[in-house]
Amino acid sequence: MKGILVIVLAVAVFAGCRKPQAFDYREVKNFRIDKLDLNQTFVSMDLVFFNPNNYGINLKKVNLDIYVDNNYIGKYLLDTTIKISKKSEFVLPSTVQVDMNGIFKNALNVLLGQEVVISIKGMTKAGKAGLYINVPIHYESRQKFNFF
Repeated sequence: MKGILVIVLAVAVFAGCRKPQAFDYREVKNFRIDKLDLNQTFVSMDLVFFNPNNYGINLKKVNLDIYVDNNYIGKYLLDTTIKISKKSEFVLPSTVQVDMNGIFKNALNVLLGQEVVISIKGMTKAGKAGLYINVPIHYESRQKFNFF
């Protein structure tokens, strides 16, 4: 009887440990330029995602490349753990050191208030209870920036 109970418990535990679903990208909010010069430019934004999983999850070691109209803008790195509730939206505050060459290629469209395509590509480690796996991230969104 004990053996059957152990097997049933083991099957239940392994069945509940399936791979996390990818987060759903929702939007970019609060886009702002923190520092602007020809050598170093920093932009900040809040990336809003939704956790479709039926359980809370932890994110750590986020490594994202950000593109505007397929031109590389910069890299976002996060080396801290963020706790995310099940079936909920969460905000990933982001500050990116910008590659000015990529910005100059898109400057006219952005300044004129035209829509641009923002792409976010990379990896994160996601998991719970100390078990983490690599989860790819690839999102695209059309975004209009109003500076004036």
